[in-house]
Amino acid sequence: MPQFAILGSGGFGTTIAIMLAQRADCSVRLWCAHTETANLLREHRENRRQLIGVPIPEEVLITADAEEATRNADCWIVAIPTAFLRQCMLAFLPFAQPRIPILSLTKGLEIETFQRPTQIIANVLKSERLAVLSGPSHAEEVARGAPTSVVIASRDTELTYWLQHYLSTDKFRIYTDPDTIGVELAGALKNVMGIAAGICDGLGYGDNAKSAILTRGLVEMQRFGVAHGAEYSTFMGLAGMGDLITTCFSKHGRNRKLGERLARGERLEDITSGPQIAEGMFTARSVFERVARTELEAPIMTGVYRVLYEGVTPRDAVRELMGRPQKAEKWTLRHEGT
Repeated sequence: MPQFAILGSGGFGTTIAIMLAQRADCSVRLWCAHTETANLLREHRENRRQLIGVPIPEEVLITADAEEATRNADCWIVAIPTAFLRQCMLAFLPFAQPRIPILSLTKGLEIETFQRPTQIIANVLKSERLAVLSGPSHAEEVARGAPTSVVIASRDTELTYWLQHYLSTDKFRIYTDPDTIGVELAGALKNVMGIAAGICDGLGYGDNAKSAILTRGLVEMQRFGVAHGAEYSTFMGLAGMGDLITTCFSKHGRNRKLGERLARGERLEDITSGPQIAEGMFTARSVFERVARTELEAPIMTGVYRVLYEGVTPRDAVRELMGRPQKAEKWTLRHEGT
């Protein structure tokens, strides 16, 4: 019977632990970064911060001890925000083995290195068998059994099929894909577009403006992704278009909420003072620094960066986008602007 170690007790990490615990053919341990969090989860058997009303089965062992969480585990599932991923992985280095499969649920890019989550994990733990799960999958809905479809990407086809078998349920459908780069970049870039969509909502610009963000934003994501080794078609799938739609419209989306609150005049410091992280804020900076060194055009993501880090008002950022030179609509990936 395989043992799964879920590293990270946020909404999605807790959700995956609950789903696996409902199977009779595996065991589950859920690792928390803080002892206090582990104590609260054990006491209430519920993630009261992110999944109110969803019970955590007694079969889930909850711990803040890295060694206990990973002891004899057949697979590690990492659900740690990108900003903390490298530091947290160092705590697991003494227990890592290159051939232990690791599945990443993390969506983002490391600012200092531009590395994707699986690259960070491989760099720290020297892991050889890596996969990533992404797609439109808000934990609030998945944990309550709402039908959801996602994709698992890895060039290790044996691993993708194994993960597909154990994580699939009658309400959680999993597709497979070999394009790890594309799936991870799509999951990171759509968060920046989510902030842009939230800005549209906060300014009251309506459906036309948000539809343009989704359409031209997807082109921008494709262009950026292909330039960094991804496959064009990946961005038309669940990790790209699917997750982009959910992020830009969902009431659960942290990135959309961040953009909306900024557009309504709230200070960034106040918005980001809570415990939950909007990954798009960090990804926007990482992407901007990358774009600045290349010939790629990314005006929407650049506009989001300028609102977040350069003090440009949301309304002025939209005005700059609308005032760009007129051009034909082309789906050229590398050099045509949005």
